[in-house]
Amino acid sequence: MNSYSSLIRHSGNRELFLFLELAILSQNKDYPLHLHVEGLRGTGKTTIIRAARKILPPIERIRGCLFNCDPQKPHCPQHRHLSLEEILALGTEVVPMPFLEISASAKVGTVVGTIDLMRMTSSTRPEAALLPGTIPQAHRGIVFVDEINRLADTSPELADVLLDVMGTKPGRLQIEESGLPRLEIPAQVSVWAASNPDEDPGSLEDIRRQLSDRFDFLLEMGRPGDPKIVAAVLARGSKGGTEYDLTGDRIREKEFAQWACLLSRVEIDDELRQIVATLYTKFNLESLRAVEALQYGTKVYIARQGRQRAQVQDLLAVAPAVLRHRVEPARLIEILRYLRNLSEEVGKQTAAAASVPVEKGKVQRGKSTAASGGVQGKVGLWQRIREYVSRRLEQIFPNQRGQKRRRPGRGGGGRSGRQGRGSGSGQSQAANPSQTSILAPPRRARPLFEIAAEGSIFPEVEKEKGAGE
Repeated sequence: MNSYSSLIRHSGNRELFLFLELAILSQNKDYPLHLHVEGLRGTGKTTIIRAARKILPPIERIRGCLFNCDPQKPHCPQHRHLSLEEILALGTEVVPMPFLEISASAKVGTVVGTIDLMRMTSSTRPEAALLPGTIPQAHRGIVFVDEINRLADTSPELADVLLDVMGTKPGRLQIEESGLPRLEIPAQVSVWAASNPDEDPGSLEDIRRQLSDRFDFLLEMGRPGDPKIVAAVLARGSKGGTEYDLTGDRIREKEFAQWACLLSRVEIDDELRQIVATLYTKFNLESLRAVEALQYGTKVYIARQGRQRAQVQDLLAVAPAVLRHRVEPARLIEILRYLRNLSEEVGKQTAAAASVPVEKGKVQRGKSTAASGGVQGKVGLWQRIREYVSRRLEQIFPNQRGQKRRRPGRGGGGRSGRQGRGSGSGQSQAANPSQTSILAPPRRARPLFEIAAEGSIFPEVEKEKGAGE
């Protein structure tokens, strides 16, 4: 029996481990996330996915319900019309979260549902009744589709079923069988899929682009590049059928419970939401599902990190998996570069605000711009600029300290200048423009509001910064 926590992790499969846990965490909060992993055969995709069932949290359902009805939200034909008192009379039970598989050779009846032959042929009370298929029985759980590219190529009717199930959250499932009334029920399942894009019939994106877009994340499974990692995999495989210690899996289950509580308190502020919306319009993304998956995936990601507020760099952690099956590689690079530049800019602004000393009663050194409202740090910088300019003017015009300086022009300032040139008094002579050397600035001028505190050219600023460090 494979223990999830005992599986060997390396740079090629780390992304799969991360997003499997994000999908489990989200499904635990009744919001399914769909993920598809592509990679070469024999790299361990299916092994990791099947081992993840060991850390699935349990669910509570109405006792004996094949549709896994939530006692608070019953949905199946047998229980959806019952009152809370009637449901309590039936009783509830805690069962493992469902984990069911659909093969590439599956039939529609086994996946969706068909007539229950045992009840129809009962000798005591024969009746026409529905036997729920794989998807209805996996409600509030996981459905795993191995070699989904083959299924989409050879079974287009099953691909249509998955389109309905994955189109909304929760999805929708319609069951039609001769002799039975048509049944439409919600299907809250998280679809996990795996495929080998280098084999026939090719990648899912090329076979059924509409189905590919239904997946929130596309993950790439890589090979281990370190011989030590390969040796560790071989050593683990040499144990044969030995049962592995499940202590790590139990610890992971407790962590999921903590992350689930934190997920309810996670916030995506308006500024970050605006950045996500800008990606849709700026880079002409085809599907709104891309930005929806990016925003919610980031929310689940930071909950797993143990935080409550998202930052721009968190978008970078999720964006590749969200976009690699929706945009061309060149466009993906542009988007990631755009987000990286935004993240660096925000980091510089935060560091600048934290390094500016201000007067008592204003923002203290070390606090970020976001924590202080983002305004007082800028005010402190402008105040220091004004003070520096005032000191320099006092050094240039020491005799005019405390006096109001007049701007030279066509009035008295111009006449006094002409008198200075003609008289033989001790006043300084005006410089000859033809003898004045002109020095080019070291770099292109920038507006003051674009210059961070640490990038200013004032020596006092640099000196005080160095002393503060």
